[in-house]
Amino acid sequence: MRLILASSSKNRKNIFNNIGWKYDVVTSKVEEHSEARDPRQYVMDLSRDKANSVASQIEGKAIIVSADSVVYMDGHIFEKPKSKEEAFNNIKLMSGKVVYLNTGMTIKDLYQDKEIVFSDVVEVHVREADDEDIRWYVENEANVLNGCGFTIPGKAEIFVDKIVGDFNTMFGISPSCVYYKLKELGYSMKDFE
Repeated sequence: MRLILASSSKNRKNIFNNIGWKYDVVTSKVEEHSEARDPRQYVMDLSRDKANSVASQIEGKAIIVSADSVVYMDGHIFEKPKSKEEAFNNIKLMSGKVVYLNTGMTIKDLYQDKEIVFSDVVEVHVREADDEDIRWYVENEANVLNGCGFTIPGKAEIFVDKIVGDFNTMFGISPSCVYYKLKELGYSMKDFE
């Protein structure tokens, strides 16, 4: 049984490696764009687009797992910052608030010609941060222009008070959500050893 992770994300690969799944990586070639303003629908649209892109690139049967994540708060979806100043402003807006990280996931089963699209949400309680700490973070976090500027794992961990939800969802994919959806499709762990 061929399992494909539609992502070159180090975090997502680490999660699959930790579980012990054997998989190939094929990255999507689709431009990430959704008209949806609902964060849940937004990430599900993008994950579906990624899975479809990978499906069009391969030959034969496979199970494709794709994911996309966004951080949102007060109806605002935080995109990847284009500058350190934008990253600074993002962190300042999040300071002292609860932000939500939503990861949309798609399982495209080409063996059974089925598709499951779903999402998982994590609450991140952000401590109050002053400008000096935010500037230090922006200048010292190598991945500050990734995600929304709030990089976990990374130096942004100094701002986290608590996390409510599946910790792995913060890293871009929930293995428990994926596995139980695979079980719904009739698969078991031994299928991916």
